[in-house]
Amino acid sequence: MNPLTIQVVVPVFNAYHALKECLAALYRHNSQDTVILIDDGSDDHRIVTLLNEYRIKCPAWKVLNNSQNLGFVKTANKGLQYSEGDTVLLNADTLVSDGWLERLCDCARSVKDLATATPWSNNAEICSLPKTLHNNAIPANIDRLAKSLYAYHQPVYPELPTAVGFCMLVTAQAKQLVGFFNEAVFGYGYGEENDYSLRAAAAGLRNVLVDNAYVAHIGNQSFAEKGLQPDQQTMTRLLAEHPNYAELIDNFIKKDPLAPIRQSITDKIDAF
Repeated sequence: MNPLTIQVVVPVFNAYHALKECLAALYRHNSQDTVILIDDGSDDHRIVTLLNEYRIKCPAWKVLNNSQNLGFVKTANKGLQYSEGDTVLLNADTLVSDGWLERLCDCARSVKDLATATPWSNNAEICSLPKTLHNNAIPANIDRLAKSLYAYHQPVYPELPTAVGFCMLVTAQAKQLVGFFNEAVFGYGYGEENDYSLRAAAAGLRNVLVDNAYVAHIGNQSFAEKGLQPDQQTMTRLLAEHPNYAELIDNFIKKDPLAPIRQSITDKIDAF
């Protein structure tokens, strides 16, 4: 795979053990690809040591440091602006799997007017597999699952109302037409990817599921020390920007257009 086709940005704030697992998985699968690690003012001294170890082991990887903690949204925007072309924003509490980045690249090449793309995960709201809107257990062997997905499921890249931010491809076209996350409204995090997806859709671009790719998500680890979590304020901010957001999501959940795809996958694959 051409490492210049797509770049991976990982915002980092403490969460040492989750980050250690995340980087180990990235190293197994993407040691030759461009990975940009941004330390957002971590105060755990082990973080600097860990990031520098991978910077030395992987010449294609870069480490950026914020002199003070800026929060997830500003750090993600820094990565989106720093990286050229298409960018994947990857949470530091994820575990990538075999071929995950290639599958996202395939999607970016195949889908016209693409803004964002999100893979399946165990814990990713509407992109959760096998049970939607559920924190499923992480499969014992995510690489086996990923290989089976690629072998037995032909992707259709179904439309999503919103990307899910744990692992989110943002295309160069989207960056040009839509810009970046709204720092003024969404502050330290939560809701920024929903707002971005709706702005992209309003600009005529598409948000899709990469239905033959899988990235595990431990969830609520990176940036968790800030005490951040989705709450009513998140919804209030979203509705202020997009009054139809709740109705859009409710309709998607009720119709559940991904159900046949989930069923087809679980019928063919026993890796969950």
